[in-house]
Order: sequence, then C-alpha cells, then structure tokens
Amino acid sequence: MRTLKLSKAFTLIEPGPVVLVTTGDGRKNNIMTISWTMVVDFTPRFALTTGAWNYSFRALAKTRECVLAIPGADLLDAVVGIGTCSGAEVDKFARFRLTPVPAKRVRAPLIRECLANVECKVVEIVRRHDIVVLEAVAAHVSTGRKETRTLHAVGDGTFVADGRRLDRRKAMASKLPPGV
Repeated sequence: MRTLKLSKAFTLIEPGPVVLVTTGDGRKNNIMTISWTMVVDFTPRFALTTGAWNYSFRALAKTRECVLAIPGADLLDAVVGIGTCSGAEVDKFARFRLTPVPAKRVRAPLIRECLANVECKVVEIVRRHDIVVLEAVAAHVSTGRKETRTLHAVGDGTFVADGRRLDRRKAMASKLPPGV
C-alpha cells in the first residue's frame, strides 16, 4: 500500500449521489450542486453540508425548505456548471436549460430533467459543522428515462457513474424496512 496525503482522505469516502438542491425565496429560484449528503434514517431524513458561502443558503435558511433533485449521468456537464457559477449572477435554470416544475409541498421547484426529486423541510441547521438536516415531505421519480445512472463525486474533479446493480434483497430482508 502507498500512503495517501491526509488532506485527500475524503476522496476515499466522498458520498453520493451528487444532488442538485433547488431553493425558491418567492423572488428567485436557484440551484446549487451538493455532493456532501447523507441518509440519516428511514423516516426519511437526510443531511447535507452547506453554509453562508453558497448563495442558495440564504433562501434555504429563510424558507426552511428545498428540493433534492437527483440528476442522471447525462447531466454531468450541467451539474459541474451549476456548481461553478453563482445564482447571484446567473439564472441557472435558463443557462443549463433545466425545467422548473412546481412542487406539491414546498416552494422550491422540482427539476423535470432529473431522475428523482425529493421535497424537503429543514429540521435543523447545525451551524458548527454547516450541516442542514432535512425531512422529506414528498418524493417524485421520473419515468421513461434511458439514462438512469447517478453520479458520485470523488472530490478531485472526477466523477463515477453507477454501474451494474447487484441484488442481495433476499439476504438482507431482515434489515430492510417494510415496503422497500
């Protein structure tokens, strides 16, 4: 084995999939790319890391709601573009040709081109670590898409697209919540 610089250790366990987080403050909708997310439990509760350095954070903190839109691998260039410009200067829906769709339970829009969209309410913002804890209030899955692979950021400017699905549901049945 070779030694890896500790400053690069996060690239070994960078979570995924990459998500596009939409916000809407009543005046402007925006999108930010986030790769630091996690499932907190089966309720469904999620967490992501962001803070005041992101333009969308103000709307997220003010409205206490957002949408987690899960892009397919075919949206890689849009995902990178969204993450490398600011909503303070750019209408990201227009620039990246994404279609905002009204959500059912939150003001932030869904993204039509994404594989799935999860409408969320903010449960808590843990300022010390810039963690936003979210509770899902509605979920939507796209149908009929040819590209269904999700993207996973490695953290060094490269991405991995999901590959073949390996089924072990039978072996894990006792650990899965009902209906999964």
